[in-house]
Amino acid sequence: MEVITSHTSADFDTYASMIAAKKLYPRARLVFSGSIEKGLRDAIENLIRLPYRFEKAKDIDLSKITKLIIVDIRCAARIGPFSEIIGKKGLDIHIYDHHPSTDADIRGSVEAIKPYGSTTTVLVHIIKEKGIRITPEEATVFMAGIYEDTGSLAFPSTTVRDYEAAAFLLSKGADLKEVSDLLRKELTPEEVSLLNDFLHSETTYDIGGADVVVAEGYIEKYVGDISILAHKIIDIEGMDCLFLLVDSEDRVHLVARSRTSAVDVGRVARALGGGGHAHAASATIKDLTLIQAKEKLLEALRKIVAPATTAADIMSFPAITIKPETLLKDAVELMRRYNINAVPVVTDGEVAGVITRQVVDKAVYHGLGPSPVSDCMTTEVEWVEHDTSIDIIREKVVGHGQRLLPVIKDGKVAGVITRTDLIKLLQEELVERPGGRAEKKTRSLAKLMRERLPEWAIEILKDAGRQADTLGFTAYAVGGFVRDLLLRRENLDMDIVIEGGDGIVFARSLAGRLGLKVKPHQRFKTAVLIYPDGVKVDVATARLEYYEKPGALPTVEQSSLKLDLYRRDFIINTLAVALNPKKFGELIDFFGAQRDIKEKTIRVLHNLSFVEDPTRMLRAVRFSEKFGFKISKHTLNLIKNSVKLDIFKRLSGARLIEELKNILEEETASKSIKRLHELGLLGLIHKGVSWDADRELFFERTRETLVWHKLLYTKDKTEDWLALFLALTDPLSEEELKGLTKTLMISGKKRVEVLSAREQGIRALNMINAGLVKKESALYALLEDLPIEILIYLMARTGKESARKAISNYITKLKYTETAVKGKDLLKMGIPEGPFMGEVLEALLKKRLDRELETREDEEAFVKNFVKTSKKKKKA
Repeated sequence: MEVITSHTSADFDTYASMIAAKKLYPRARLVFSGSIEKGLRDAIENLIRLPYRFEKAKDIDLSKITKLIIVDIRCAARIGPFSEIIGKKGLDIHIYDHHPSTDADIRGSVEAIKPYGSTTTVLVHIIKEKGIRITPEEATVFMAGIYEDTGSLAFPSTTVRDYEAAAFLLSKGADLKEVSDLLRKELTPEEVSLLNDFLHSETTYDIGGADVVVAEGYIEKYVGDISILAHKIIDIEGMDCLFLLVDSEDRVHLVARSRTSAVDVGRVARALGGGGHAHAASATIKDLTLIQAKEKLLEALRKIVAPATTAADIMSFPAITIKPETLLKDAVELMRRYNINAVPVVTDGEVAGVITRQVVDKAVYHGLGPSPVSDCMTTEVEWVEHDTSIDIIREKVVGHGQRLLPVIKDGKVAGVITRTDLIKLLQEELVERPGGRAEKKTRSLAKLMRERLPEWAIEILKDAGRQADTLGFTAYAVGGFVRDLLLRRENLDMDIVIEGGDGIVFARSLAGRLGLKVKPHQRFKTAVLIYPDGVKVDVATARLEYYEKPGALPTVEQSSLKLDLYRRDFIINTLAVALNPKKFGELIDFFGAQRDIKEKTIRVLHNLSFVEDPTRMLRAVRFSEKFGFKISKHTLNLIKNSVKLDIFKRLSGARLIEELKNILEEETASKSIKRLHELGLLGLIHKGVSWDADRELFFERTRETLVWHKLLYTKDKTEDWLALFLALTDPLSEEELKGLTKTLMISGKKRVEVLSAREQGIRALNMINAGLVKKESALYALLEDLPIEILIYLMARTGKESARKAISNYITKLKYTETAVKGKDLLKMGIPEGPFMGEVLEALLKKRLDRELETREDEEAFVKNFVKTSKKKKKA
């Protein structure tokens, strides 16, 4: 005997699949393994007119079954009494299904398993391929099966093959109006009451970044149509994921629906003894109360959607360790260098103890600096394996009071967990808040990236993520790029950090695949990728930096992302976005940067930040004014203390001018310089540089003049910051400016020429102000050798409108004056190349500037007369 059957709660996809299977196995008997949903039962009784007889499992002699055709299910626990014969000798099993595979699946001699939106789709394609005839009535039922499981072809699980099957069925006469009638389900009073229970009991959890709604209700007798309510609730409230728990008699029924790839409800249902696919699933939970069932569901969700966090997930790595024989005075230096408060003591790769900075400092204070670390270290030390759960870590750190916990992998110290690491994790864990909402502080920027970034930029980031995956590395976009993404500010200056590998290796690999240029910098473990259109992307190895002395360039060592971000200047710049495909767009925030951005605050990461890099003080001011943020009270105190220490004197001029240049290039430059003056920082650049209302007015006039010049669209390109630097240093004497130029190590031929020309420019301006320049040719001769930045500086510097007009006249008009007669014309007129030709051209230009010559004919006549006069002078 051949039997076609399915799971115990038959729906339209089940029913349609069984009839479709009957087309393939005409001798087989159609047998429901259990109950059928009320909507399907009503449709069979009142609307469907097909010549097929369905039987109940209790009326079948299981021992006589030789071939079992199972559709829409592969789990033995969900096929009712037919599970008893699975494994029976001589039983031939054929399976047609669209659900994901599990280890507990029944296996058959024939299997047609496809990841389509419905099982009916799988069978319709087989019917189409075999050329089996179907009636319009059958096509309508098949269409109803597909429509139910795909949400009328609208669910995320819908595939191209579902559309193709629907198109085929329409060509065979499927009636969509009748499909709508079949799937229309009016709610009973009991179902309306249950829907009300669900709506009033909703609790939303943020699990793994996805909003998951759980609702519960009670019903005396389960009718198997809870899925209708699930669809209605999702449609009414626009949810992404919903789990309904129904307490009925001695069991709890679960119905789940998902519209997001983040939550595979099929996996969750299977963990509870049920089944289904990624977007629709169900389960029956026995011997548990509704409360217990909910706890079990949440446990499964947290395990499957947000896998349990382990030591490897939160540890800081690579671990900085010392040996037992290390001297205590050297241990002090090591802890200072890496800014750590405790360090594992390791011998032959094994943990021998832990020593803290407090102990080391006291030991050195008592004269024990030359003694080995082993004399003072703590030897009773807890440690954990890399896959240890958070509960155990919490117990060891909090319960046992251990400040630092070594993490072991493959018998060696792979990293460490500090109290700070654990505290940050506890803040991020799932915590249920009043109102029933629970949140985990994770965030994806993928949508924001699509909204704010051009397609080419997103493709660059995705390429980087894919290449990192290929190499077994992890790639992140970091720093200001991510900060400005959250601030909704345009910034396409992309910096990528590579964790778990070498940034230069990554850059060369990506460049080789995409045909890019790459410029490596071995000392800093960085590289620059140059794209064909000129776009540049900086790549760095996740690194730890320490400073041998204040203001020096950092020494670099390979490190983890967390330690790499910890070396940044301010907390707002410590954000990262994952680029590898599986986590693309995931925001990483170790230090609370989102909070500082929300509170509009500039805050350093540690107290010696400005001592290590004094330029950060200028940067703090620049960011504060640029973003409209305040500098935190503590950070402000650190700046004031650093000013007292005069730490700029330890800083190289090249680094100082670079940051000053960045300030001058901002629209908020005037505000920033005023703040630098208030904080006492401006005078540290040079004691002669000051700021007051008049200086501010002069500075702003220079900015306005630069804007005016840009709007002229001349071919002269300005370095705006140079003109503003001249305005800022205007009080300095020529010698003082030369000294400052040397101190700041200002380089570049043009820049040096501009600054060197200041005195020449001031002398020219004095002549113009004094009214000594009468003719335009004289003005031209006076200004022609001055760089454009000097001219803009002079326009802003003068207090006389006549002088401003004169310089403006030169920039806009006189500078571009040309004669109609050129050198080649003079050759034709018999004037040979040489000094005399130069004299002629110079005299010609002078007359043209003074508007004594208007036409080419005028110029030619002048040349002839000039030559004649010159010859007479020679004869004389």
